[in-house]
Amino acid sequence: MNTPRPFARSRHDRMIAGVIGGIARRYGWNSTLLRVIYVIVSIASAAFPGIIVYLILWLLMPDGD
Repeated sequence: MNTPRPFARSRHDRMIAGVIGGIARRYGWNSTLLRVIYVIVSIASAAFPGIIVYLILWLLMPDGD
C-alpha cells in the first residue's frame, strides 16, 4: 500500500511560493500544466479569487521537501 505524499509546498518546483508545485507533486500531476490551468481558471473568474486562494494556500501549506 502506497502512503500518499504530504500536502506541502515544494521547495524545488516553485515559481513563486511552491503552492502549485506542491499540489502537483502530491497528486503526481505535471506542475507546468497545472500552473497553466490555474492561470486560465483565475483569469476566467476575474483573477481576484485565484489570487486570494493562492495566498491562503501559501499561508496554510507547510514548506515541504
